[in-house]
Amino acid sequence: MSFSNAVRVFGVLLLAISQGGCFKPLLAGAEGGGLISELSAIKVEPIPDRMGHYLANELAFAFSGSGLGGAPKYRLHVNLNQKVQTPVIDTVSGRASAASFMVDAEYRLRPISSDNTIASGVAFTLISYDRTSQRYSNMRAGRDAELKAARALAEQIRLKLISDISSSR
Repeated sequence: MSFSNAVRVFGVLLLAISQGGCFKPLLAGAEGGGLISELSAIKVEPIPDRMGHYLANELAFAFSGSGLGGAPKYRLHVNLNQKVQTPVIDTVSGRASAASFMVDAEYRLRPISSDNTIASGVAFTLISYDRTSQRYSNMRAGRDAELKAARALAEQIRLKLISDISSSR
């Protein structure tokens, strides 16, 4: 290694070390414990349909780990819009050989005692899956796509709520 490359590497390491203390994890330390207790105090309102059931379960797990939080201080309303598209058609059989499951979830976080909105937003996900000529396989693949979408939406909503709650403190 030449002297100029060694200086560059040393400079990059020095810069990385100096910036290491500038980042503060949201869920660590005493303040993070407050965020965790705030998340576990969120009650997820029932969401209609099978996809809503999956999402409500994933959100309850994401907020409290067990779905059994303490006394609720907030309520989360979620409206789902979902659509399945089949962008790839097999030219021989005329059947779809792939599908895309698209879901967007509009959410609002409100205190239990009032209708003031604390946080709101939209989470979106797109899950693609293969389709075959077998009906059961297609149903199972569609259901798996719903489960994956519920996990992805729950994580997006959780992260956005963590950000909104921590910035309002």
